[in-house]
Amino acid sequence: MSGFNLLHLISKSQPVSLRPCSLPSGACRTKKTWPVSFPQEDLRKRLTPMQFHVTQERGTESAFKGDFTDHKEDGTYTCVVCSAPLFKSNTKFDSGSGWPSFYDLVKQESVTLTDDFTYGMHRVETTCSQCGAHLGHLFDDGPRPTGKRYCINSASLSFESKDAAASSAAPSAGAGTEAGAGAGAGSASGGKMEL
Repeated sequence: MSGFNLLHLISKSQPVSLRPCSLPSGACRTKKTWPVSFPQEDLRKRLTPMQFHVTQERGTESAFKGDFTDHKEDGTYTCVVCSAPLFKSNTKFDSGSGWPSFYDLVKQESVTLTDDFTYGMHRVETTCSQCGAHLGHLFDDGPRPTGKRYCINSASLSFESKDAAASSAAPSAGAGTEAGAGAGAGSASGGKMEL
């Protein structure tokens, strides 16, 4: 009897038969096409080595070292690869795990869930539903109202500040020639800041 099936005996859950696959450490993922895709060479140029490792090679950053672990600003956390909105800052909480944790998604379709059997245990992997970037894992030990903890690598996230989103939206509503000229300059610099 394998250690994996023995674990299920102890936990009283039904054993799952593992299928052989080419992924390391017993990870098994069905091949899926994503709505948005990027050539690997472009991603290597655009992303930092850690961002590429986490999102494309299913890596994990060190606990308590990520840029967004203690981040408190209001806004939206997006996928670092495709900029799809994933989490609102008001759903972020301190889980003590060392990684940014959220109890809810912007919308249920934002993230795809997949069984992950790496390291001899069963976890639920979270990936961006638009581009397939690895984000982290989902656990059932989060706060109310959902009871979920999306444990996400900072390296897989970007952040769009609520203030930046409001300021880029406000000039487009303004009327007048001078406001229009200022809006063009403001949105161009705002776009550079988000990249």
